Amino acid sequence: MERVRQTIRSLTGPDMQGRGYVRQGDQKAAHYLRQRFRQLKLQPLAPDFTQQFPLDVNTFPGALRLQAGGQNLRPGVDFIAEPTSGGGRISGPILILDTLIFTHETAGQRWLEQNLGGKIVVLRQRDADRLRTLPDAFTQHLNQAAARVTLISKLTASLAASQEPQPRLLVLADRWPKKAPQATIQVDAHLQRDYRSQNLVGYIPGRVQPDSFLVVTAHYDHLGRMGKQAYFPGANDNASGTAMLLELAAYYTQSANRPAYSVVFIAFGAEEAGLVGSRYFVEHPLVPLPHIKFLVNLDLLGTGDEGLTVVNGRLLPVAYQSLTRLNEKHHFISDIAARGRAANSDHFPFSERGVPAFFLYTRGGIKAYHDVEDRAETLPLSAFTGVFGLVSAFLNSLGATAE
Repeated sequence: MERVRQTIRSLTGPDMQGRGYVRQGDQKAAHYLRQRFRQLKLQPLAPDFTQQFPLDVNTFPGALRLQAGGQNLRPGVDFIAEPTSGGGRISGPILILDTLIFTHETAGQRWLEQNLGGKIVVLRQRDADRLRTLPDAFTQHLNQAAARVTLISKLTASLAASQEPQPRLLVLADRWPKKAPQATIQVDAHLQRDYRSQNLVGYIPGRVQPDSFLVVTAHYDHLGRMGKQAYFPGANDNASGTAMLLELAAYYTQSANRPAYSVVFIAFGAEEAGLVGSRYFVEHPLVPLPHIKFLVNLDLLGTGDEGLTVVNGRLLPVAYQSLTRLNEKHHFISDIAARGRAANSDHFPFSERGVPAFFLYTRGGIKAYHDVEDRAETLPLSAFTGVFGLVSAFLNSLGATAE
């Protein structure tokens, strides 16, 4: 577990830049994983373990500032940029969205006739959602504002492949000044086109059936940096799953545990950008997809007080029953729950192509997710050893070890 902790500390440190697309964070994380793959003596399935692919991603490499009501709000703590935010520096009057537009036709007409040029429109998240119920003209008119501020209850960052023409910020509602006639916003946004990221792919050749494959996957990327001050460590999401992948690789490279089937280990890039790396792998597979006997995807494994969830458990009842029987016999995890189909991690492109796949994630414990608080030092790892035992026993039952 000390080695696991060190892996997570290494992946979440500030020098990794949040493993995103500012200051080459994803490249630094990939370099670290190549070194680990070499140390484990995995065999490469691509030159230097690396399968490159392109993606478009909106990034925030420079200034990110918000001043309102005489207060300087803190990026990452009080506010973040929306994923599709454009760039620019805006200083102007604040206009609070009139919520009567949702119920009164005359108020709606007044809104559409109002000149929003140079104004910073402030609205709450529920009203941003309600705008979708109105004719498109209302959203199009809002886009004429100089900038947009949406007040929310929790900062949850994400990535986008496109960019809007105006700066857009998400601000914690309880940090927004109650009386702020004006605001100043500065956002440095850069839409990177055809950015080159990568998957890292290594394997252990099977002793008995080397052309049959069990696959273990985890995404190593995260949200990166937002402005010069804030970065997203991504300890639970997904340094934890990456650490589990490395521990399983260390287990199966030991001579006593050399597998009967070949076991492939894939660290995916650009999961946070929309499963880009795993979709690319499925379109350009380095092993024949029909030869994959089973795939186990590891994501969000840093907690576990409330047990483990198995996505696709309901779709693959025989495999799920095998998993639960192993847990009942060895008491690895306090509780295992099945979910159905979900496009929420890198298993999905595989299962859509007919590859039997589970996505495992732990439940309970800390709630930090896609924010600056997902840090290594607060990650409990309460079920980590149990998940390791369960996954290795499950893979062994599928053919990772000979009879």
